[in-house]
Amino acid sequence: MSEPTDVKHGQNKVSVEETWNNIQQNVNEDETKKKENFTGTKDTENIKEPKKEVRSTPTMVFSVVGDSDSFVPKPWPKTVFQTALIEAAKSGGETWILYRGSDEDVSNVVSDAYQQYEDMEFGTKTSGISDPNRHIKLISIAGKKTEYSTMVKRKPTSYETNFGEGDSFLLEFEKFVSKQKVSFFNEKLDIEMSVPIAIIVCEGDIDTITHISEALKNKLPVIIMKGSGKAADLVSDYLDNPSVLRKKANNLFGIQFDDAKYNKLGKLLETISERRELIGVFDLDRGDPFMLSSIVGEAVVSCWSMENILPAESTKSLEKPANGSLENTGMKSLNSNRLRIKGFSLTWKVLRRNSIRPEDEIIEQILKGFKKESKTYVLNPKYSTPTSLPLYFYFGYQLFQESKCFEECGPILLFEALKANRCDYVRVLLSKGVKFNMNNLPELYSQTVACQDCKFKDEDCLHMQWILKQIKEKQASDLCQEHMQLMEEYLNAEDENEKKMCLKKMKGLASPVADAAKHLCCSILRYEEYVLKEEDEKPEDENISNILLWAIFANRKELAEICWLRVENHLLTGLVCSAILKKLSTKANNVKEQILSNDLEEHSKIFEKRCIGIMDSMYNENSQHAIELMDDDAVVWGIRSSPLTFAYENFLYDVVAHDCSQKNMNKQWYNNLAPDLKLFFMMLFFLMLVMYSAIVLTSVSTEYFDLPTAQVFEYYLYIWGAGDFIEELISCFGCLEARGRSHRGYYSRMKRYLYDFWNAVDLLSYILLIAALFVRHFYSDSSFTIARRMFALSLLVMYLRFLEVFLVHRKMGPTLIMIKEMLKDLLKFLFIAVFVVFGIGIYYHANLWPDHRSFWDGNWQNWRVWTILTLPYWQLYGDPNLDSLDGSEPKNCSSDFNTWAADTSVERCSQEDWTVQAVGAIYMLFSNLLLVNLVIAMFSYTFERVQENSEKLWRFERYTVINDYEWRIPSPINLVFLPYRMCCQNRDNCCIHMFKVGFCKKRLRAETMERKTRRAYRRNFQKVMALRNHNKI
Repeated sequence: MSEPTDVKHGQNKVSVEETWNNIQQNVNEDETKKKENFTGTKDTENIKEPKKEVRSTPTMVFSVVGDSDSFVPKPWPKTVFQTALIEAAKSGGETWILYRGSDEDVSNVVSDAYQQYEDMEFGTKTSGISDPNRHIKLISIAGKKTEYSTMVKRKPTSYETNFGEGDSFLLEFEKFVSKQKVSFFNEKLDIEMSVPIAIIVCEGDIDTITHISEALKNKLPVIIMKGSGKAADLVSDYLDNPSVLRKKANNLFGIQFDDAKYNKLGKLLETISERRELIGVFDLDRGDPFMLSSIVGEAVVSCWSMENILPAESTKSLEKPANGSLENTGMKSLNSNRLRIKGFSLTWKVLRRNSIRPEDEIIEQILKGFKKESKTYVLNPKYSTPTSLPLYFYFGYQLFQESKCFEECGPILLFEALKANRCDYVRVLLSKGVKFNMNNLPELYSQTVACQDCKFKDEDCLHMQWILKQIKEKQASDLCQEHMQLMEEYLNAEDENEKKMCLKKMKGLASPVADAAKHLCCSILRYEEYVLKEEDEKPEDENISNILLWAIFANRKELAEICWLRVENHLLTGLVCSAILKKLSTKANNVKEQILSNDLEEHSKIFEKRCIGIMDSMYNENSQHAIELMDDDAVVWGIRSSPLTFAYENFLYDVVAHDCSQKNMNKQWYNNLAPDLKLFFMMLFFLMLVMYSAIVLTSVSTEYFDLPTAQVFEYYLYIWGAGDFIEELISCFGCLEARGRSHRGYYSRMKRYLYDFWNAVDLLSYILLIAALFVRHFYSDSSFTIARRMFALSLLVMYLRFLEVFLVHRKMGPTLIMIKEMLKDLLKFLFIAVFVVFGIGIYYHANLWPDHRSFWDGNWQNWRVWTILTLPYWQLYGDPNLDSLDGSEPKNCSSDFNTWAADTSVERCSQEDWTVQAVGAIYMLFSNLLLVNLVIAMFSYTFERVQENSEKLWRFERYTVINDYEWRIPSPINLVFLPYRMCCQNRDNCCIHMFKVGFCKKRLRAETMERKTRRAYRRNFQKVMALRNHNKI
């Protein structure tokens, strides 16, 4: 602390020092006690050392000035200022907010802002000013006990000083604070910098302008809140246009000015204008509240860059000698040192060096400081700049850059930048080749994805960790909770061996956490995890891939983009990211976390758009390689697939409908399949339908079955059905697919198979055919009526199956899609209608045939439930059935209980009830005017939706048909090739492949090298296109 130099203000300086010491004593606790309160244990690192009080110093100070009497009623956006002030204070770390604490407008605004911070941060918990979790502290510099007016609802938790009074005291206190030292990286390090302070000006009068002028003379940064009125607006307007002084002064202050006041005001503003580089302006009307942090940081750095604040004894080695050379100074030892610190950066000039080898000591201590301190506040990357608060990123980067020790210290700074969402520093550090230390991955998940306040198994809360828990509890626990539990054990351990054991376990968590993240990824998308083999290509930088997966789970949009641009296989990786985010969004929506669900869905769409952008660029640049890329298999987080197959399996319609995907399909459809074979496949199926129709029309009974032609048709049908059913099983489980095979689990593949409408129709046709076969041969019936019905129903479904062939047609395909989607709407309508029909039918029956008891007697065709459903069902189509409702039908009936109860075929006479006709009239009004028109409206909406996206939906369905025809062998020819397909399921075991290996080694080797070369080119090709589209490197 410097001695007082001004005798006039000597008393004030004593009061300033007393005020500083008094505030420190009351708003801070010693470091040991702070850790005890936070962790429930004592300081574990220095347990052998005796306790000593370490008085904490703020890492950022805001002094809010501008209290004054207002003669001009000007409203200003106070909420914006309150939000900006608190957000900037959060960014500053341990922040003090100084204010006058009076009943004037500005003090009340600051007080309300801090009260809102308390409500949001602590809720209903009681917390004192010295609470270690209270990182922002409100301090009243009033010089006397503040008397709060009755208009203030609640008194905020603040500290009030009793020393000094007036602007002169506040100015001296601000100057005193700016000369104090703070251990910026860690409180126990001997590396100190000046406390950063910023004076924030709202409203204000002429005294406020005087305060600004004097503060700038002391080289203190000033932030003007433009739009708050009075002095703040006058200063900002004067800086833009000095000629508006006389006009603006009268309008803003609302007081009478004479020449003396104008001259005084003009001199003050001239002084302010001369030091305008120390002033930051925040526009309350147009600025975003998150921008204030950057404006403050820029102003602080600007002030420090223009003054030498080192003490005389610590700056001797930096003084320039008379001859202008640096060779004879201490800089020689700096340049000869292995760290090669030049000493020219702002950070190095503001550090205090007091050892023989200051470079080694400072670098080592700062490295420890970054390791010990945890900065958990997440910044908004949209408004962050290199000088945004907190400034430890700015200082740390400068120091590491100048010392050329990024390889050693860079991973620590990268780790902190990832936690704090400092995308600008992440981009720069990665571009400098800084590698992420995988040992920090568990802590990264525990501090950003895990919930700090809830118990994983005992309590449910709506956050990402809990959503992951619903998917796979064990992997979610390994991902988020294991590190937190080991850290808790470490802090609670009293024995040094126990601590070492905990540290050893924590170091071994990196690989299990990375594996747990991959397991979760595969579980979310329901893929079988693929283990890389020796012949598979290994990823170049797996660390970046792990950071990207963390960014996906933490939902860090910009960090995810930065990491995605640095991985391999950008297209497939982007599609996997999009699919994961979409699944997480659906899961969050299921647990009613709507905001998180919308945010995840938006992030998913961003990745899908990036992938489509890459496909567009590649197709325009080199269409051939862009088309071939869609079939390139790769492994991403244990998921092995190709971009086109993955997009189809996860319903990424825009990707499947893209020209690259469609050209790839055309290549298979037109080039790999001969046109004659396509027609031949269709003719085989149509021939089966003709034979099946002949059987149903003529040969179901025994008399016709004895004919040879009928037997040939029927047995051909059975053989065809067996072969086609085998092909459907292969399609469902993918067990014999030679190319483009899905790597999902059997359950997921079966679920995906049944989701397709046409596959459901296929399955229904097989069920009906098998049922008809059993009824035909094992159920004794002379007329074969049931068998004929089953065969006819199966044939009807077969004809519907044939419609799938027309999906590849550009005109008819969208029409079939519309019919399919409308059937879904019809099922929804029937689900609603069945309850209405049952309710109305029961009302009819209860009043027309009261006390009816035999509901399930006799043949199933005579069950009473059909009578209950018949009347209301046909009324849906407009048939009122008035004869039945008024009791006049049925004619041939019996009212005798014994007669109709004993024989269910005898109709019971109905009773007349006027309420039945009344309810029937209301029901028909409801059903015909509401329900029927509702389903028509649903059909209209579906038609418009499908018509709008008809091309996209048709292309997606077209992929299903083409992929089916690509590997499928028509029945019954497939039965001939089935043994070969089963024996040669693996391409390496195929006899044809073995023949090539044996007799065409050179050709095969050349083809293999050509494929590898083209695949490597396509990987680099998509990387170049990704970097062109997104300049985030």
